[in-house]
Amino acid sequence: MARFNTRATRRAAVSPIATTGERTATHEGATGYLRDDKSELFLLAVSNTVGTDTFYEQGDDRDDRYGSLVRKLAVEDPEWTARLLGWLRREGNMRTASLVGAAEYVRARLDAAAPGHSRQVVDSVLRRADEPGEMLGYWTGRYGRALPKPLKRGVADAVRRLYDERSLLKYDTASKGFRFGDVLGLVHARPVDDKPWQGDLFKHAIDRRHGRDTEIPESLTVLRAAAALSALPVPDRRAYVLDPSLVTAPGGPAGAGFTWERLAGWLQGPMDKAAWEAVIPAMGPMALVRNLRNFDEAGVSDGVAEQVAARIADPAQVARSRMFPFRFWAAYKHTRSLRWGHALEKALNASLANVPSLPGRTLILIDRSPSMFPGYGYSTPNTSDIPLAEQAAVFGAGLAVRAEAPTLVEFGMSSRQLEVSKGGSALRLMEEFGQINGTDIPSAVKKHYRGHDRIVIVTDEQTRPGWLPSNCHGQWGGMPETHIDDLVPAEVPVYMWNMAGYRAGAMPSGGGNRHAFGGLTDHAFRMIPLLEAGRNARWPWEG
Repeated sequence: MARFNTRATRRAAVSPIATTGERTATHEGATGYLRDDKSELFLLAVSNTVGTDTFYEQGDDRDDRYGSLVRKLAVEDPEWTARLLGWLRREGNMRTASLVGAAEYVRARLDAAAPGHSRQVVDSVLRRADEPGEMLGYWTGRYGRALPKPLKRGVADAVRRLYDERSLLKYDTASKGFRFGDVLGLVHARPVDDKPWQGDLFKHAIDRRHGRDTEIPESLTVLRAAAALSALPVPDRRAYVLDPSLVTAPGGPAGAGFTWERLAGWLQGPMDKAAWEAVIPAMGPMALVRNLRNFDEAGVSDGVAEQVAARIADPAQVARSRMFPFRFWAAYKHTRSLRWGHALEKALNASLANVPSLPGRTLILIDRSPSMFPGYGYSTPNTSDIPLAEQAAVFGAGLAVRAEAPTLVEFGMSSRQLEVSKGGSALRLMEEFGQINGTDIPSAVKKHYRGHDRIVIVTDEQTRPGWLPSNCHGQWGGMPETHIDDLVPAEVPVYMWNMAGYRAGAMPSGGGNRHAFGGLTDHAFRMIPLLEAGRNARWPWEG
C-alpha cells in the first residue's frame, strides 16, 4: 500500500525565517529555538524602534544585537543585507533602524577592507531631507568626526535627490546638530544638472547656516515668499488665513511652503477653524490623520471634514503615505466625533490590502499578556500611543473580518473568544480586546482548536516552560511543556507572528507547516496563501 504517493499528499513549502535546530532558553526559561542570522536580523529589524526598551530586553542590548548582526552579514552576504536595509526603509517604513543599519554596514565593510555596496546602501535608506543630517549625527556620535568616502558619497547622492526649498524650510532648523549647510560642507554634494535652482539653494543653505543669508536668490521663489510673509507684522498675518485667495496665491502660505506646524508658529495665535481650513488642503494624509481631534476641537465645518474623510479613505493616498495600519486605530480611539469612523475604517482596510481572505476555518490567537503592554519589565511606561498588544490586535482583527470562518481569541493566562460579525468593522472589533495576566498558548490552543484548517498566533514568543508560550503551569492551572505536534496535527499549518524580535523563538520554523513572520505592515500576510499552495515563500523584497 502506498504510504507517501497518495492524492492527499501536499508538497512541503518553506519560508525564509528559519530555525537552525539549535536549542536555547527563552527569556522566561522555556525551551527556545535559535534562528539563523538572517532570520534573527530580519525579525529584529522589523520590530526595532532604536533605543526603546522592551519587556525582556533593554534598548541598548537590542541595539547592540542589531548592530552586531548587521556588521556580520554586511561582510558575509553584502547583497542580501543591502536589499534588506533598502526594503526596511521603503516598504518596511522603519526609518531609524534602516539608517543605523546602513551606518553599521559601512563600518563593517571598512573594517573588513571590503569595497563596494556601502555608498549605494547609504543612499537607499535616506528617504527624507532631514535624514542626511541624522546619518551624520549617528556616525559622528558613534565613530567620530572622520567621515569615510563611501558614507560621504552616499549622503551626497541623497542630498542631491532630497534637498529643495520646501525641505529646507521644514527641516533646516536651529534645533538640529547638523544643519543643511553643515551637511553640504562635509559631503560636498554637487547640484543636479536638471535642477538649475539647486546650486543657489546649496549656497543659500551654507550662507544661512553662517548668518550670511541676507539676500535670497531670485531663483528660490518659495524661500522668498516665506521670507516676505515672515516680515509681515503679526496683526496682519491672520488676513492670509481668512482670505482663501491669499492662502493659495503664489506669495501666500501655500506658495511659501508653509506646513501646518509652520503656520501655527507664524500666526503666533491659536489654530482656530479658519486656520485649519486654510491649511488642510496642503496637508498630507499622515498629518490629516494625526490631527482629526484638533479639527473637531476647532470646529472645522462638515464640508471640509467630508473632504478630509475622502482623502484619508482614498486607497491610493493610503498606499503613498505608507502609514502603519495601527495609526488609523490610534486616530479612531483618540477622536470623539463619529464623522471620521467610516473613513478610518476604509483607510485601515486599504492599509491591510495584503491581508488575504483565508478560506476554511482559521484559529487566530492574539497575545494580551503584560509583556505586550508598556510599563512592565524593562519596558517604559507608555511612550507610544500604540503598544505591541494593540498592534497585534489590529492584525488579528483585520485577518478575522476577512476570513471565511474565523475563531478569534485573546489569551493570556486565560482565553476568551471574540465574536466576529460577517461584514463587521475591524475598528469596532478592536474595542472588544482587553488585557489578561500571564501567557498560556497551549491551553488556548487546546481549548479552542477544533479541527481548524490553520492557526495564526500573534505574540512576542517569550515563554516560561511550555513548548509554546505558557508561564501558567502549576498553581495557575496552565499546561506543562507541550510539543506543538502534540497540540496540532503536523498537517495543519501554524503561523507564528513575532511582534518583538527577541532572539529565541517558541517553535521551529521555516518548513514542515511551521512558519514565523514579523513586522508592522501587512506584507508578510501574502506568504500564507503561497505556503498553503505548496509554493516556497521568499523574503519580501524578492517579490
